[in-house]
Amino acid sequence: MARRKLWIDDHTRNKDLSDKTYIVTGANSGVGLETSRQLIKQGAHVVMACRRVEAGEEVAKAFNGMNGTYDVMRLDLADLSSVRAFTKTFLQKYDQLHGLDCNAGMVSMGRDVTRTKDGFEMSVGVSYFGHFLLTELLLEVLKKSAPSRIVILSSCVHAGKPDSRPYVHLDDINYNSRPFNGLNAYSEAKVANALYALELSDRLKGTGVTAFAVHPGWARSNFGKENVFMKVISPIMAPFIRTMTDSNEESAQTSLHCLVSDQAIKHSGGYFSQSSVLYRDKECKEGGWPMVSPNPHAKDMQQAKKLVAMTYDMVGIN
Repeated sequence: MARRKLWIDDHTRNKDLSDKTYIVTGANSGVGLETSRQLIKQGAHVVMACRRVEAGEEVAKAFNGMNGTYDVMRLDLADLSSVRAFTKTFLQKYDQLHGLDCNAGMVSMGRDVTRTKDGFEMSVGVSYFGHFLLTELLLEVLKKSAPSRIVILSSCVHAGKPDSRPYVHLDDINYNSRPFNGLNAYSEAKVANALYALELSDRLKGTGVTAFAVHPGWARSNFGKENVFMKVISPIMAPFIRTMTDSNEESAQTSLHCLVSDQAIKHSGGYFSQSSVLYRDKECKEGGWPMVSPNPHAKDMQQAKKLVAMTYDMVGIN
């Protein structure tokens, strides 16, 4: 039986976004590229925040002639000085922001810890800390532009399995003393993102800014292909890959739903998921907009507030 895949409805797909401005991180490939493409089709102006500007400018040529417009700007989420430089330039050029899509991610599957320029474990640093600083520095323009939305990519791996649910180790989130495991670090980063979306939704009540955690699906993108694990497993999975994974367009649907649809804003703080064979909980495999995360650690508001308070200090926000 074919797996059900979730798609934005016709009303959402045909909305006129000609007066809207969005930022999409990691927009030069994969899910970020397809998210940008659809927003631009609908008339939006998309700031494509890319670590590799040349790659972004090259793929963006395909958007010429569409209803909307784009601007490619450099952003390296593994370097907080780059995040600050990006936001400074953005705020000099733009006075509105209707959607922030924190799409970029990183998985480090080596035996040893790799670190960002600021000393964070790489997966947590790119997926969580970099996006945290980016979001906090843009909150005022998001509030000014309300109604506006924040999408933060989590992952089905945040759910873990019934006998082993990942959680954020607040005492050592960057693996300074505990043994390193790449998949555990990635899972922990995605729990952190779910908690951050939860905390943002609570903090931003009454401002017109909504926040969502998203699992886009198992995308057939370049994500993770540079690590040894993916190089080994890809040939093994090749015969089954089409039925088990999603195209980048399919994987962009959940982010687009949260960025554009009229229904998503009723569920700020929620977890939205494309269907995925990777869930270890059978009831989660069909996804949902929204769906209830099976991981209690991703729904703990007290833990979310502790995480955010700790992160302010770690990224240098007073």
